Amino acid sequence: MLILPLAFIFALAPPTNVRAYDAPDDGGGTIIVEWQPSPDDAHLTGYEILRSEDGMNYVRVGFRAKRRTMFEDNTEDGRSYQYQIAAVQDTAKAYSEISSHAMSRPQLIDTSKINVFIAMIIFGGFMIYFILSARRGKELYIRKIAGLQAVDDAVGRATEMGKPILYILGLGYVEDVATIASLNILGEVAKKIAQYDSKIIVPNADPIVYTVAREIVKEAYTKVGRPDAYDSDSVFFLAREQMAYAAGIDGIMTRERPATNFLIGYFAAESLVLAETGASTGAIQIAGTDAMSQLPFFVTACDYTLIGEELYAASAYISRQPLLLGAIKGEDWSKLVIVSVLIIASIFGLFTSIPILSLLK
Repeated sequence: MLILPLAFIFALAPPTNVRAYDAPDDGGGTIIVEWQPSPDDAHLTGYEILRSEDGMNYVRVGFRAKRRTMFEDNTEDGRSYQYQIAAVQDTAKAYSEISSHAMSRPQLIDTSKINVFIAMIIFGGFMIYFILSARRGKELYIRKIAGLQAVDDAVGRATEMGKPILYILGLGYVEDVATIASLNILGEVAKKIAQYDSKIIVPNADPIVYTVAREIVKEAYTKVGRPDAYDSDSVFFLAREQMAYAAGIDGIMTRERPATNFLIGYFAAESLVLAETGASTGAIQIAGTDAMSQLPFFVTACDYTLIGEELYAASAYISRQPLLLGAIKGEDWSKLVIVSVLIIASIFGLFTSIPILSLLK
C-alpha cells in the first residue's frame, strides 16, 4: 500500500488577511506584520514571512511556528515594503495575498506613556512654583530634623573644647547618591567650622571623592571670607580597603579625640566599628546613610541618625537655598498627589468589587 505525504493528500490553504503597518509608539525601524492563520494550521510546520521592496522580488525575512500570527520586521525608515506569508508543511507551501504598502517611521510621542508626561508636567509645576516662591522670599516650612539642628551645637562644642571635628564620607564612590548628599552636607558643615575657626578632619577612601571633598572644603572657607584658614592637610586620602580605612579612622579618633564625628555617606560592615569607637571617646556623633542594613548600628551607637530621605534633604535644610528648598517642597507635594490618587483608586476599587464579592459568598 502506497502512503503519500500529507501535502499530497490535500492542498494547503494559505493564510489570509495579511496586514503590515508601522509599529506604533517607537523610535522607528520596525514594521509589524499580522495575518489570519491557515485553516490547516494544526498540520503546518510554520509560516514563512517574505518581503519585497519592488512588489515583484520577495525574500525571506523570518519564520514563525504554527499558531503564531504576528512578526516584527526590522526595516529601514522611509522605505516602502510589501509582505507575503507562506504556509509551510514540509516542502509544500501555500502563499497568501500580498499586503498593502507599509513604511516605518519614528514617532515623536509615545502615546502609551502619556500618563508619565502628565505626571511630569504636574510634578515639574510643583517644583517650579516652590522654587520661585522661595526666591521671592517666601518662608518654606520643612519639618525639623533633630540631627541637623544639632550641627551648630556640635560645632560650637568642638570650638569651646579646642578639639577637631571628624567628617567621614564612607566607602562610596563619587557617583553614589549617598556620597553626593554627604558632600553637599560637608560643604555646609565646613562653612560653619570656618566661621567658628575650628579644625576639620576629612579622611577619604576613594581618590576621586578625596579630590572633590578637598575642593568643597576649600571653597567653603573662601565663601565665608577665610581662605587663609584652610589647611590642605585636613582633607586627605586614607585607604581604599574597607578595614584598613576603618582602622585608620579608629586611630584618628583615639589620637585626636575629636569632639564631634559626622558619619554620613555609604557604609558597610565597618559602620559599627567606627560608631562604637567614636562613642567610646565621648564625641557627639551625627550619622546618616541609605544602607538600610547599617542604620540599626548608627541608631544604637550615635546621638543622632538621619534616616531615609532626611539624608537627601539635609543640604537644603542646612543651607536654606531657594533652589534646594523648592525642590524638596515640590517633591513633598508630588508625593501627596500620588498618595491621594492611590487612596482614591483603592476606595473606588473596593466599592466596585463589593457586588462581585457578594456574589462569591
